[in-house]
Amino acid sequence: MAMETEVATTTPQLALSDTDINWDRLDKTRFHIIGAILFTAQSALLHPTAVVKTRMQVASSGLSNMKGVSVFTHILKSDGIPGIFRGFGTSAIGSMPGRVLALTSLEMSKDIVLKHTQGSDIPEASRIGLANGVAGMVSNLVSCVYFVPLDVICQRLMVQGLPGTSSCRGPFDVIRRVVHAEGFRGLYRGFGLTAVTQSPASALWWGSYGAAQHIIWRSLGYKDDMDMKPSHVEMVTVQATAGMVAGACSSVITTPIDTVKTRLQVMDNYGSGRPSVLKTTRTLLNEDGWWGFYRGFGPRFLNMSLYGTTMIVTYELIKRLSVRPSLSSFG
Repeated sequence: MAMETEVATTTPQLALSDTDINWDRLDKTRFHIIGAILFTAQSALLHPTAVVKTRMQVASSGLSNMKGVSVFTHILKSDGIPGIFRGFGTSAIGSMPGRVLALTSLEMSKDIVLKHTQGSDIPEASRIGLANGVAGMVSNLVSCVYFVPLDVICQRLMVQGLPGTSSCRGPFDVIRRVVHAEGFRGLYRGFGLTAVTQSPASALWWGSYGAAQHIIWRSLGYKDDMDMKPSHVEMVTVQATAGMVAGACSSVITTPIDTVKTRLQVMDNYGSGRPSVLKTTRTLLNEDGWWGFYRGFGPRFLNMSLYGTTMIVTYELIKRLSVRPSLSSFG
């Protein structure tokens, strides 16, 4: 019994406030440097599922009807390891400035909403969910300006060689071809669809994550004014669970939109005129019916569930590591 008591008292404990660290408590330079390193590592782990998903959404009916594992095996056999990492270099390097923009707007927006709703009659779970939701939407709208062209470039690199797509020598060749064919607006194919649809989806994800985490903590008996503090293991488990649920739900809602957006951004064989959402939707319906909108759902569901879990655990870890020493409750 004495041994158990000693182990329990040496388990790292954290204040409940450390489960939701706000912008004004962070060392911004450390936050972005650590974020760049850890998020790049996370992206490397999940990139193959994004390649499989994208190829299933864009490919002819033969490949699109294959299961995700079969498509993954097919890519490995035909292109080897480099095939499942097509576009990763461009994505990893290109994402860094956009990530700074996205994370800064996310945290600043959340902080503003939390401060303006403090002391209101809104229930705490709803207030946190609202702040996270608004922050997610603002962050998505701001970062779309940067990430949509990057998506166009990376996805074209992922699917090159498939029917209806062009073969390119690298990211700069993709840019040259797109700009030559359509001007700079070609790099923003799918921008309107992304901004209008993904921003509410981002609000849903962040809002549900913030509210779910708050509810889980309260259901476990934790409150801000209590001496009882969660351990590192408890904190990671709760945050991972909330992130996984948010990611899984989001994938179900957004896969049809993502399929249309992906095809709109990469396909070149729609005949005369610039591709549009209507043309892309009609072509998809003619090819596979309504089920066609869920092409690549398995890999996308896996990608978003894993992404939701790993992203939020990584993100919360980055924030804990970036708390200014004078404001940290660690140790």
